[in-house]
Amino acid sequence: MFSGKRAEFEALVHSYSAELYRYAYSLSRDRVCAEDLVQETFARAWSSWTRLRDTRAAKKWLYTILRNEHARLYERKRLDLLEDQDLDALEERGVTTVFERVEVREALERLPAGYREPLLLQVLGGFSCDEIAKIMQLTPGATMTRLSRARLALRRASGRSGGKEETA
Repeated sequence: MFSGKRAEFEALVHSYSAELYRYAYSLSRDRVCAEDLVQETFARAWSSWTRLRDTRAAKKWLYTILRNEHARLYERKRLDLLEDQDLDALEERGVTTVFERVEVREALERLPAGYREPLLLQVLGGFSCDEIAKIMQLTPGATMTRLSRARLALRRASGRSGGKEETA
């Protein structure tokens, strides 16, 4: 029985490790920290593996563990906030060149975590608004608001207004 559970868990690790790493890296912006977060996520998942009732919920479960592990890094750390930071100064747009990809990545990094995190869960994790709300312990309405504001901020950062463009 143990070898069956182990094989099932190894398949889970193989399936989600790269995806979890991308999410961890986008949260921490540090390769070593992202690797540690993924490792700790799988260690905690393994220790609780027998308690997982529905293996179809494993992806959401792993993302939740990773998010909680990332939060633990900052439980005691006080972050300095910029009072004049304009949250609406960034935005999303289609990326076609390497330069544009770098610009989008930098704009994502400038987003406050409260906006960046749900956007990454949706884009990288493929989670629905309701799933993101459960992972982040928010209401679906608050989640939709954060997703909308994150996209608007990315659009503004890219120089697009999000509305109709004026012609000269």
